[in-house]
Amino acid sequence: MRLTLLGTGTSMGVPQIGCQCPTCLSEDPRDRRTRTAALVSDATATLLIDTPPELRLQLLAARTGHVDAVLYTHLHADHVHGIDDLRTISLKRRETLPLYGPRETMEHLERRFSYIFDPGVVPVPGTSKPRLTTAALEPDHPVRIAGFDVLPLAFEHGAATVFGYRIGPIGYLTDVKRVPEAAREALRGVEVLVLNALWWREHPTHLSIGEAVETAQSIGAPLTYLTHLTHETTHRELLKRLPPGIEPGYDGLTIEV
Repeated sequence: MRLTLLGTGTSMGVPQIGCQCPTCLSEDPRDRRTRTAALVSDATATLLIDTPPELRLQLLAARTGHVDAVLYTHLHADHVHGIDDLRTISLKRRETLPLYGPRETMEHLERRFSYIFDPGVVPVPGTSKPRLTTAALEPDHPVRIAGFDVLPLAFEHGAATVFGYRIGPIGYLTDVKRVPEAAREALRGVEVLVLNALWWREHPTHLSIGEAVETAQSIGAPLTYLTHLTHETTHRELLKRLPPGIEPGYDGLTIEV
């Protein structure tokens, strides 16, 4: 199984517009962080996690032109607003491309992007729209999606519910504030954990880097990669400060699991 981090940046991305900080001016390509997304794939199928605004560029960089299903974590703009980039992928399929995630996220997509899901909206001849269907998942109820065993886990994220996922030996959590003991237990035994870590100070809806380190050490995965990072630290600086087995992720990072 292979995990590819398509994007590892916060909602504003890195570099931020108009910012002159050392991270935003860095020439290290690992400091260029598009909005958060990932791929999980094996020899037969590929799952996409979230559709951020840079999705087309991310899939081109990953040389990925086929997706079998999409998992959504939650409804915020930096995780869904690239949904129209699924158009090319869905039109190549003989059937619609299925989307899965929290019920409120699926309902939000159907409202926010009604032109996609309303059967009464018919493309003008010579044009097209994405061919997608939605299916709500229930937390703590394992499902089989495109040949992968998927366990959705629900977390608090301000007023929204965010899903993390255990996909076989991979744990993927982004935009979470706390990881309760029940969720930690469900994630124990994963070989690779991806965990959001905004910055060193506390934040009301995201794990700080310190909180993410504590959470990762409690879960005990051999490898943990931090994602949803801001411009407050460079990749190189953060790598020096993290304990063994925990590293900052970066766009394009591929891990064989």
